[in-house]
Amino acid sequence: MELSHVNAQGRARMVDVSEKEETQRIAIAYGKICMKKETLDKITGQKIEKGDVLSVAQVAGIMAAKRTFETIPMCHPLLLTGADIKFKTVQDGIEIKMTVKTTGKTGVEMEALNGVSASALTIYDMCKAVDREMRIEKICLLEKDGGRSGHFLRDNTEK
Repeated sequence: MELSHVNAQGRARMVDVSEKEETQRIAIAYGKICMKKETLDKITGQKIEKGDVLSVAQVAGIMAAKRTFETIPMCHPLLLTGADIKFKTVQDGIEIKMTVKTTGKTGVEMEALNGVSASALTIYDMCKAVDREMRIEKICLLEKDGGRSGHFLRDNTEK
């Protein structure tokens, strides 16, 4: 398989998408931040001194998705048409799921993954004073659709 991000000299390049058709694209990414039960209780009880952790993490994730091209060198700047993050508290932490949409010439997988990462890092940042043992894990693409490569759906037993 030929790598699309490598030029004839073997160096990195941004892929030329100018000839591709615009299609509706969607990507859903997942991640989890594990923490002590006491930390989770403080988050859900609005007892973290820095403020509403999940609201701030949601905004951080959406902002990160919109600005992915600024931190991932070969990503194209994209006009996102939708971005949403959902949190689910579980026994050992918080699961994060982000959906990103656009109509364009390239997919939004990196935007969804970047958003989940930034959201998890924001939770860590806001709670590190009470729990330095938090662990961010299992960041992955769950689903993507649109474009030449078509539909991808991760077997959920892997996440």
